[in-house]
Amino acid sequence: MHSSMIISAIDTHTEGMPTRVITGGIGTVPGTTMAERRTHFIEHLDGLRKLLVNEPRGHAAMSGAILQPATTDDGHYGVLFIEVSGLLPMCGHGTIGVATALVEAGMVPVIEPVTEIRLDTPAGRVVASVAVSNGHADAVTLRNVPAYCDSLDNDIEVPGLGTVRYDMAYGGNFYAIVDLATLDLPFDRAEKDRILASGLRIMQAINDFRRPVHPEDKQIAGCKHVLFLDPASEPAHTRHAMAIHPGWFDRSPCGTGTSALLARQHARGLLSEDQVLRNDSFIGTTFHARAVDTTTVGAAPAIVPAITGRAWLTGTANYLLDPTDPFPEGFVF
Repeated sequence: MHSSMIISAIDTHTEGMPTRVITGGIGTVPGTTMAERRTHFIEHLDGLRKLLVNEPRGHAAMSGAILQPATTDDGHYGVLFIEVSGLLPMCGHGTIGVATALVEAGMVPVIEPVTEIRLDTPAGRVVASVAVSNGHADAVTLRNVPAYCDSLDNDIEVPGLGTVRYDMAYGGNFYAIVDLATLDLPFDRAEKDRILASGLRIMQAINDFRRPVHPEDKQIAGCKHVLFLDPASEPAHTRHAMAIHPGWFDRSPCGTGTSALLARQHARGLLSEDQVLRNDSFIGTTFHARAVDTTTVGAAPAIVPAITGRAWLTGTANYLLDPTDPFPEGFVF
């Protein structure tokens, strides 16, 4: 067996969305914070991301999480989040997958009924509280980074769509929130190609003319997600289709997207302080979220979201790279 590297992983899915949890073979990425490590990885190691998420080892909607030593004194692990679009500052479904893998692989001290895992991410500290019974991770509640509503009722001209109204919110990544009814599109997976094409056009227009930038970290910028709300959604029970650059849908309800939507619902006065939001994905899976604290991000009022969801282990693997492989970074088809 000839290989220039051996990368170990635990594969999971969170409410339908994969997370390839990398447990070994990459080493410690340089940097004193996870934000610095993210920047270094983007600039010097992005071929490893492509190797793991592109075909033939991955697919067009693949995502993953690379475990690193913690960058804080009390952290259990640091995490870098990878997907086909690049490295994310934060990933909610990925964190739920990481926490589930850490518990079931015995990589953290497991305490029943709840195991608390402190994770350092490029977006900041997140805490995963894992409900455990008989060594099994039954569910994960993620205390996410602060989420805030960047702006409401924005209008932007989008080629082929005309004027599109959207809200912009942040929950670890930026999300343009659009009511599907305003585009005359049904909430129907049979229309997924039209919905996705609309999402990519909206992202492009926003990034060209109204690119969002995080007020406390200028490295967190740009919109790679459009959350299309089902017109039948209610304030405390939403359904959505999440279009993601460069061209796929989130299968899960999206943890950072749910956080952003929760911040938007609070900014619009649609939810009371402790009211639970049920957010359903395009395939019908569910996250529950509520605001557990208030704070500020820059000058903007913000909430601290807690997101609850489930993940399951789907496999373990060692990924190899034969030195003669003509696709050392995989390929996109």
